[in-house]
Amino acid sequence: MTDDLRSAGAPTLEDVARAAGVSRATVSRVVNGVRNVDPVIQEAVRRAVSVTGYTPNRAARSLVTRRADAIALVVSGAGVEPKAAEESEDTTASGDGSSFTAQVFADPFFGRVVTGVVNYLRPRGMHPVLMFAESSRAREDVVAYLRQGRADGALVVSTHAEDPLPALIAEAGLAAVLFARPARPVPVSYVDLAHQDGARLAAEHLLGRGCRRIATISGPLDVPAGQARLTGFRDTMARHGHPYIPIVEGQFTQESGEEAMERLLAEHPDLDGVFAANDLMALGACHVLREHGRSVPGDVAVVGFDDSSAALACRPPLTTVRQPVEGMAAEMTRLLLDRLSRPDGPVTSVIFEPELVVRGSA
Repeated sequence: MTDDLRSAGAPTLEDVARAAGVSRATVSRVVNGVRNVDPVIQEAVRRAVSVTGYTPNRAARSLVTRRADAIALVVSGAGVEPKAAEESEDTTASGDGSSFTAQVFADPFFGRVVTGVVNYLRPRGMHPVLMFAESSRAREDVVAYLRQGRADGALVVSTHAEDPLPALIAEAGLAAVLFARPARPVPVSYVDLAHQDGARLAAEHLLGRGCRRIATISGPLDVPAGQARLTGFRDTMARHGHPYIPIVEGQFTQESGEEAMERLLAEHPDLDGVFAANDLMALGACHVLREHGRSVPGDVAVVGFDDSSAALACRPPLTTVRQPVEGMAAEMTRLLLDRLSRPDGPVTSVIFEPELVVRGSA
């Protein structure tokens, strides 16, 4: 930067225009991403920006582009909360926010979603705003935040099938993309995994190891992913001569996996294979098996789902079905940015394929 610019304070559009030999209006068009500018002129302006050290004023730019350059990453919870939580004067806008956020941050799945979103947005000069919406008031806050233009759109990760937030966003005409297909018809694009195919891989692997007394710890059956994984597993087992398999429903938490494994061992002490519908529940199952003196995989083979950090934390490391969460989150973000550039584009979906990752547990 030249001495006269340093002494004059922060560089302005006029400083860039003088350095590039173009008008202030032309510089403004380049800085704000207007496309119909000659490439040679664009390059001259970019060089001038670099030389002068000019930094666009985000607030001023948003007035021109009507964009916040921010995306709301919303983790949305159950559809209905206790009436008392809604009416209590001491309850925060998100109800019992501490327990909900604690559960979110304890699940490695959400960290992987954030990683995928941040890695996609960062090179594009955008940033995510993390929001939680597990109560009616919190959902209203999210919709209001988007209506006010404080974020350009929303990436929604729902943790409950009855979540009304996707429909609220769609009814408000706001841009959004969902992680996982909605439980009800909503005109919103989404990314998802072929969950039934992933469960099929788990069943075939256990059968291929010679397991014959196989049980499963399902995910919550009010969640589409939990339903699909159970359906895929049961169908595959039935096709291989096992029309009945013991099932205990879990909640995608380690604690629920432990409780389910205790019940399975009590009711089916001779089982030799377990498919848990996510890695946290599989981790809990392995803990209980060890406590009961069962070796993994010698006595009982265990397969999880997700290929999360919990799979590597398990002892032995989990054989699991990989869900490419980071790639799915990046694709979800790409779909949203595409929706922002083409508001009248069609609603679409992208379905990812699962992959079996074989480790020590099965």
